Amino acid sequence: MDQKHGVEAQMEDLITFHDGQDLTISDILDAPGEVIGKSSYGTLYKALMQQSNKLRLLRFLRPVCSVRGEEFGDMIRLLGCTRHPNLVPLLGFYAGPRGEKLIVYPFYRQGNLAEFIRGGNGESHKWAIIYSISIGIAKGLEHLHTGFQNPIIHGNLKSKNILLDRNYQPYISDFGLPLLLNATAGQEMVEASAAEGYKAPELIKMRDATEETDIYSLGVILLELLSGKEPINENPTPDEDFYLPNFMRNAVLGHRIRDLFHPDILLSNSDDGGCQVTEERILKFFQLAMACCSPSPSLRPKIKQVLWKLEDIGK
Repeated sequence: MDQKHGVEAQMEDLITFHDGQDLTISDILDAPGEVIGKSSYGTLYKALMQQSNKLRLLRFLRPVCSVRGEEFGDMIRLLGCTRHPNLVPLLGFYAGPRGEKLIVYPFYRQGNLAEFIRGGNGESHKWAIIYSISIGIAKGLEHLHTGFQNPIIHGNLKSKNILLDRNYQPYISDFGLPLLLNATAGQEMVEASAAEGYKAPELIKMRDATEETDIYSLGVILLELLSGKEPINENPTPDEDFYLPNFMRNAVLGHRIRDLFHPDILLSNSDDGGCQVTEERILKFFQLAMACCSPSPSLRPKIKQVLWKLEDIGK
């Protein structure tokens, strides 16, 4: 880790971490950027670093939305040193003279999981890829929940926050972001997640996300992978208020088993010796996803149980 000044100093400051040593202040500030995401607490850019000719993701945090003082600096250092094969690494952090903050991440050309699932790519209906992505997400979340002295709660886990490389290896992004935001901005993040269909029901009464609410969000993502459907209908009609976990429960009650998964999945066996698709495996996968989406937090499996059950499905 390379650091020149204190994180909260009212001057330009850049901290770089592993694989981010080529970053410079001028490169970050002068990089041509394209806005690819906006929220109440900041903006996400795709930017080309001029010196290294590498694409990076730059997340700008509005000064009024972030926590202050040593707490922010401590969390940046923790997140910057966090490395796992299924977590997006933090490469660098820039603090400007007016309190502006920029976090630098790698750019993944394959895009995010939501685009992959609903982008018309036939690969998204291959069981081996669905299974591999699910295992990777679970491993990344397991590290967040169990790999530190205190669990890191994601709080905004969704398919748009799962990035993919060219081999469809998944990387969880934006982990630890709620720890960098003040209470108001953090709550706005939770509400945004709810609007997209990933919010656990108990968060209606609670303010803070938990390990159990992360597991709920993971369950919704597993159902997305299996069905190819969006978690929620963003433009519902008076007669249709679609919500994926409820749709799946009703399909079971109505004995509409083939509504539980995309029909192309059963046609997707490969010759590479990987996890082959069977209706039994699909059913076990579905049951695990629905257990994660249990309305009762105490009935949801812990992340280690989720990972163990996923690995058992592949045997």
